[in-house]
Amino acid sequence: MKLQYQGNPENRRAEAWDFDGSEPDPRLYMPDAGLVDAVNVALLLRRPLLLAGEPGTGKTELATSLAWELDLDRPLVFETKSTSVARDLFYYYDAVGHFRLSKEEKAEGKTVLDFLQWNALGEAIIRSKPERDVREFFGRDFSEFKRYEQRHVVLIDEIDKAPRDFPNDLLNEVERKFFRVPEWRRDRVVANPPYTPIVILTSNSEKNLPDAFLRRCAFYFIRFPNEETLVRIVAKKLPQFGQRREDGLIREAIELFLTLRENPERKLDKRPATAELIDWLMMLKEFEAETERSIGDQQEKIVKTIAAISKSERDQEYIGRAIDSGRWKGLVESWKKRREGRSA
Repeated sequence: MKLQYQGNPENRRAEAWDFDGSEPDPRLYMPDAGLVDAVNVALLLRRPLLLAGEPGTGKTELATSLAWELDLDRPLVFETKSTSVARDLFYYYDAVGHFRLSKEEKAEGKTVLDFLQWNALGEAIIRSKPERDVREFFGRDFSEFKRYEQRHVVLIDEIDKAPRDFPNDLLNEVERKFFRVPEWRRDRVVANPPYTPIVILTSNSEKNLPDAFLRRCAFYFIRFPNEETLVRIVAKKLPQFGQRREDGLIREAIELFLTLRENPERKLDKRPATAELIDWLMMLKEFEAETERSIGDQQEKIVKTIAAISKSERDQEYIGRAIDSGRWKGLVESWKKRREGRSA
């Protein structure tokens, strides 16, 4: 079956997930056209999709959006650490626990499987297989594992946090979707071809990844949203602000937010991302800022909420002074002129 992603949450046909507010809502995700194309290239090539870009541009949320639209279960997530090795993608083996228990009488009846924990990509490969092949991976706990012959999206998050050798060590496994468990048996555990996992990798571009690894991936750099896109994102994620977005507080707040991010004369130590913009606007609502009035008419409330967008002492002081003194107006006007000059 040909898989295709359109970035449209209305395409989901299966029963919806239960949302408790602890995860991104895929119905609110807004991928740009280039990202949609990149996903489909990766699906057609059956290769991992590597997403780069600064934090807060929606790299991680894509996995949830893709799984949602393709009628799949929630993504299986591997959060890369500075100590990660390729094996960790597939399973964790409690060697110390196994050794200790083997010295005690209560080890009777225990097997290696009791000390294995399947991680994101390993679990996705196992879940792709038919029931007759899955039972052996769970031993006595098979009754707890009820889903098989399914495709899953696997998110390998912030791969650039891992040691240098990590990407190269998992080249064949990620590309061919197989792994081995030498602590258990020597043969390969191979994904069931009709249900091979869809792999999404993210990078904050903190360090260069090996060329050999990059050649095996489809790639897309997610750029930070422009003003009009941010307006649409706010309209979708914060409907409580009403329908007017062309003037008043929302428009001015977005302009000020982009000015602070892009001001060449005073670069912030940590530029706020889309998530911080949403948090800031939510706090403005909580502090009863009026959406039909300008920032200049309610500067005191604006200053009280800057903790949502400032992430260092210097940034906090700079943003606070700019708003409290009214300097933000001149900064925004300069930003608008630069923007108009670039588009001319």
